[in-house]
Amino acid sequence: MLDIQNIRNQFPILDQEINGKPLVYLDNGASSQKPISVLETWEKYYTTINANVHRGIHTLSQLATTEMELARQKVQKFINAKHEYEVIFTKGTTEGINLIAYAITNLIKKDDEIIISYLEHHSNIVPWQMLCERTGAKLRVIPMNENGILQIDVLDSWLNEKTKIVSLNQISNALGVINPVEEIIAKTRKLSNAFVLIDAAQSSPHLRLDVQKMDCDFLVFSGHKMYAPMGTGILYGKESSLNKLQPFHGGGEMIATCSFEKTTYADLPFRFEAGTPNVGGNIALGAAIDFMESVGLEYIQQHEHSLLEYAQRHLLEIEGLRIYAEKANRAGAISFNLEGVGISSDVGMILDKQGIAVRTGHHCAQPIMAYFDIAGTVRASFAVYNTFEEIDKLVEGVKKAQRMLA
Repeated sequence: MLDIQNIRNQFPILDQEINGKPLVYLDNGASSQKPISVLETWEKYYTTINANVHRGIHTLSQLATTEMELARQKVQKFINAKHEYEVIFTKGTTEGINLIAYAITNLIKKDDEIIISYLEHHSNIVPWQMLCERTGAKLRVIPMNENGILQIDVLDSWLNEKTKIVSLNQISNALGVINPVEEIIAKTRKLSNAFVLIDAAQSSPHLRLDVQKMDCDFLVFSGHKMYAPMGTGILYGKESSLNKLQPFHGGGEMIATCSFEKTTYADLPFRFEAGTPNVGGNIALGAAIDFMESVGLEYIQQHEHSLLEYAQRHLLEIEGLRIYAEKANRAGAISFNLEGVGISSDVGMILDKQGIAVRTGHHCAQPIMAYFDIAGTVRASFAVYNTFEEIDKLVEGVKKAQRMLA
């Protein structure tokens, strides 16, 4: 059993009132709060060892380099990468996807095919559309059904020698649906030579990741959704897959030699880490992983699953409330609307007056909203510090919103 109060005590932001009510923070799918250990790690870097990394022989630079490379090793272990140099620091999921979408350009030609799914965040749609515009490749979209479940049987006829990349999320940010990425990867390996990219922005806070078992070519996630600072993220890539790509950014750090006649590129991971990194944030990302491991990823997953089941059961007791993808296997979030309430933000504003923070709108997933013929949903998303009492407050808040908006 988790000591939830002890966990909550590590998050000072939770100990406050919003509009005169105790804060109930249920917007973790957008960004999680940060424990004291992460905040102190970030502050310690800037107050004791602030210096640029990899480029100095002086003591502070050496200390900063050691701490950031230690964080890289923590990420390697966290996702079970084979080599630490397969771990590349980024600003977040969006930059990681864009990096691959640009770095792969020289391998894509007219009429090649890129496969994504209906459940994607805009950041896993737009970069591939842009790649198609640059190269003449074609975008194919795995359909979903009314339960938010992907219809992956289409891959049996879609995957072929023209397929160059399959990119999809492990968990939908808008619906919380867990996608069968292992099955999709297995199909891809059997029927094509395509790269596979997994967007783990929503799964990294909730599930145990194992990139070797998953057998993906690339995996991306953001630090700020898993208790780390904003502006941090990871791109994992298989060594063999990364070595097929051109660098995305040019500049300092990513070169082996540079002259006006020719530049040669550095080895992994630095080839894809041009410029000064977010050193303090990257070190704090390592501290966030330490926090999650100290609690236990399996305990986090169990607790959040219990919260989701509890929330679904009690929300469905409200007449006229619809949960989207209700029958799908989900994690981390519940997305719903009230019958007769046309604008989800109205519900969100009433909840905010009660100190309850949720996300409303299209969640950067407009194709999903178009499928259901709605403008948006109310999304409550969970973290390890949330409680069943907070779910009760959410349910009562939704009932109040329903009375006010009916």
